[in-house]
Amino acid sequence: MKLLVSVVDEAEALEVISAGTSILLDIKNPAEGSLGANFPWVIKRVREVVPREVEVSATLGDAPFKPGTVALAALGAAVSGVDYVKVGLYGVSRFEDAVYLSRSVVRAVKEFDSRVRVVIAGYADAERVGAIDPFLVPMVVEEAEADVAMVDTAIKDGTRLVNLWGEEGMKSFVSLAKDRGLSVALAGSLRKEDLPLIAKAGADIVGVRGAACDGGDRLRGRITSSKVKELIDIIKKLES
Repeated sequence: MKLLVSVVDEAEALEVISAGTSILLDIKNPAEGSLGANFPWVIKRVREVVPREVEVSATLGDAPFKPGTVALAALGAAVSGVDYVKVGLYGVSRFEDAVYLSRSVVRAVKEFDSRVRVVIAGYADAERVGAIDPFLVPMVVEEAEADVAMVDTAIKDGTRLVNLWGEEGMKSFVSLAKDRGLSVALAGSLRKEDLPLIAKAGADIVGVRGAACDGGDRLRGRITSSKVKELIDIIKKLES
């Protein structure tokens, strides 16, 4: 299971990789939402300061149903040199619309560089924001020919994925994705004590921010290498 740590700038990125380079760096702006997009110049600087072997992803935001706008944003992220482009199906409630938006992102990214992977994210608390049923996301990813099915939480009020879904819900999502040959990422206000359950569910990637920040605060806290190292050590123990 790979640890994905969401950073807001190059200083946090360097803090993360000082704890180990076998990490997926995720560049986002949490002030703009669960999957808030950061600025192109921030993505560029992060890519410049971290070693090439460190994989980097960039979020496109909690996306509305604006396929052209989101596709153009996806191309911008890909041009910035990231390995993954991630979009949240926030303003999309119908399966057909989710597929169309996701296909638009995939086409924009893959026509530029077929090696860049596309992550399509749903929300475990989708009913709170009127988004698509998250258990449809693996089918959306398959139809759109994207690469990774992900789930997060839309509203960051302390509600955690593990509380919303429990072990069985997470296992169901993972199974739906893996039956389609997809990689799976789980996130959603996760804490270090949630990692064993996430691993047991079979996730390929576990995403965190607050768990890696001082004070556990995803907005006002800063990522520290000691927190990241603690998470890495837990995952290593789970795999041994």
